[in-house]
Order: sequence, then C-alpha cells, then structure tokens
Amino acid sequence: MDGVIAGVVATCAPDGTPNVSFLSQVEYVDSEHVALSFQFFNKTHENILAQPFASVCLTDPHTGASYALHLEYLRTETTGPVYVRMKAKLAGVASHEGMTGIFRLRGADIYRVLEIDAAPGSFLPAPPPRRNLLAALRAYTAHVAECGELDELLETTLRDIEALLGIEHAMILMLDTPADKLYAVASRGYESSGAGAEIPLGQGVIGMAAAERCAIRISFTAPEYSYSRAVRESAAQSALARQLETTIPFAGLADPQSQIAVPILAPRGLVGVLYADSDVEMRFGHEDEDALAVLAAALGGAIAALSPASGEPDGVPAPPPRRVTPGTRTVCIRHFAENDSLFVDDAYLIKGMAGAILWMLLEDYVRLGRTEFSNRALRLDPRLRLPDINDNLEARLILLERRLVDRDAPLRLVKTGRGRFCLQVGASFELEHVPRGAQPGT
Repeated sequence: MDGVIAGVVATCAPDGTPNVSFLSQVEYVDSEHVALSFQFFNKTHENILAQPFASVCLTDPHTGASYALHLEYLRTETTGPVYVRMKAKLAGVASHEGMTGIFRLRGADIYRVLEIDAAPGSFLPAPPPRRNLLAALRAYTAHVAECGELDELLETTLRDIEALLGIEHAMILMLDTPADKLYAVASRGYESSGAGAEIPLGQGVIGMAAAERCAIRISFTAPEYSYSRAVRESAAQSALARQLETTIPFAGLADPQSQIAVPILAPRGLVGVLYADSDVEMRFGHEDEDALAVLAAALGGAIAALSPASGEPDGVPAPPPRRVTPGTRTVCIRHFAENDSLFVDDAYLIKGMAGAILWMLLEDYVRLGRTEFSNRALRLDPRLRLPDINDNLEARLILLERRLVDRDAPLRLVKTGRGRFCLQVGASFELEHVPRGAQPGT
C-alpha cells in the first residue's frame, strides 16, 4: 500500500462499462477497511457513487506477489485521522513539486474489504525483520531517563536512532512558534550539521508532518524531492532574502529514496519534528513508523520535563563580568535589526532569535568584558523579548553553539555548568548595527 508499485482500481458504470485507473494512495484503516484517495470527481468516484463496488490490485514490492482486494464503498471522509494522514502525505509530496493546491485531496473514500484473492505464481521470499524494535525502544527510554539537559537528550536520541534502530541519517527540528517555522537543531549522519536550516510549516514532508501533527512516510522519492530546492524557493519569496544570502542549506540527503517525518508532541502542543531519510527505497516500513512515533512521544515528554527553569533555581544571580584577552585579529560583526541576522566579515552566520541572543552576548562582551552567562539571566533580559511560554531558549543556544562551529567563527559557546555557559573569543570585535529598513552596506 506504500505505492512503490502503483495500485490499480477497477469499477463499473451502471450500464456495465468498466473503468480502470491508477491509484494515488491506498491507506490501511484497520483489519476490515481501506481508504482510497479521492482527488478529482473522476469516473472512478462517479461509478462507486452509482454502484458501490470496486476491485483494487496491489503488488508487494519485496516479493512481487499480487493481491486483488474486492471492496464495498461506505463513505467519503473529509475530516478525521485517516483523511489527515492521506492529505498530509499528498501535500508533502506536492509541495516539493510546486503543485500545492493542485494535488489536493478532496476526501478519503472508505471501503469495506469483502474478500482478498492472491494471484497464483512463484514469488520471492519476504525479507526478515530488521531488528527487535520493542527492545530498542525499551533501551531508549532507559537512556532518556538519564538525560538532565536538552543537548544531552538530543544527542542521546540521535545516537540511539542509529545504534538501536539502524537509521543512519536523522535530524531533530524544533518549532519556532512566532515565525511558524521549524529549525534544525541536531543531526546525525550527514556531511554537514545543517544547524539553523529552516522549514516553514506546511512545506514538504517535514512541514506537513508538523502542520497536521501526523507522521508522513514516503517509501520512494525522486531527485526532484530534494529539500535544498524547496528551502531555497521559500527563502526567495522574501524581499530581504533577495538582498541577503541568509539561507542555511538543509542537511538532508540530496537524493533520498525514503523519507519519514514524525511530529514531536508534548502536553503543551507541537515541539518539533523528528526526520529521517535513506538512499534505500522502502527503508521505512509500518513497523519503523510505529517505533519512531513511540520514540518521538518519549522525546516530547522528556523535553517537556526539562522545563525552562529546571537548570537554575530562583534567586541565582547573574555571573559577574570577567575580562579576557582577545586575539590579535579584528572581526566585524554586522547585525541587521530587520530579522536579527548576523554577518561575520560579510559572511552570513545566523538570524532570528539565535541571532538576537548572540548579538546581546557580544554587546555585553564588548561593553562590559562579560564572558560568563546564565540561561536564567538571558530569560530575564528585556532586550531579547522572549515569549513567556515555550521560548525554546536551550534549543536556540544549542543551535547557536553548533552554527559557530560550522562557520568556524572566532568565538564559541562553552557550557560551564547546568544552565551556564561562557563566551570564548579568539579575536577583537567591531560591532555594527544596521537599523530596520536600512539596505545592506548602508
């Protein structure tokens, strides 16, 4: 039902005229029902409304075995979990191709399965299960219980996804609520970390998984589904993006043959998305989707448990300033207030809240010589204008730390304790602030 080999549906008009069509989607509902995608008011849909019986031919891509499902049409759903899953998967693929609004799911046609016939013949044996996924999840939950900070939790999750589930390429993206975007904060198995790469809600497999709060699994894809193109096109729609090169390349595989995106949910709502891809077709099956959904639920609960104030009790004072001796090199840091983007000697570094955080740290360093900071002090600083709820400060600091390493910038954020870090500098800095509305270079 994953569509690796397209399904075929046969219906019959009241006058006996047969109609055979390829299917966009066949969705498993339960042991007695399936759903077929309804995208256009085509002959298939017209026939089943007049005469509610159909046959669907499906082929197992692993063995080559074919099966005929004899179905009875019951209803068309335009809401509910089945419809949302099918809509999200179709929209996720369509957005890669610039076909959003054209490849639109009008409904999920629900059928009762009356009978299944297996085609005769010799076929390949079914592949054996890859591993014991239940044991893997048990080990992961034990490891999560030992994590006391967000960066440790993210690294543990990605490590276990590879070691326990055998998934070599994966990343975690966090939700930026004010911007309606996701930003990559941790990854494993890619040539670059992709820290800071952004995906708008509703765009591609990741954005749709977030927008619809449901897992999306694609078992085969074409090179055109590359996220690098999708992210670039989205950035190009911004007037400021046309002036400044502020798009961080997405770290996903250039030519993924399988993709899966699972929302990370917590009691307060969407936290982010867990994404994995592979250069192997059909890498992620139903069991993998179930396992990653359970893992993402455990991750969301663990993130919620690491509350913003857990790292520092009330009443902890801000650390005192401490003078350091910078390197002999002088670096110009330019800050654009329009979107809090930062440039290091004209090379783009970061933007958004992470950019605002680093700019504030640099201001305190240049003005006060301060290098020691605490998360609590940042939260209370009015210059940042952090939201009262779900500020994701720890995730933004992790993103900033990794982005500085990726760009080989002459400064680093180094943890000095729970909820504390220092700014390590390797140069002298000249700070230049560009106010809102000003053009680059003015």
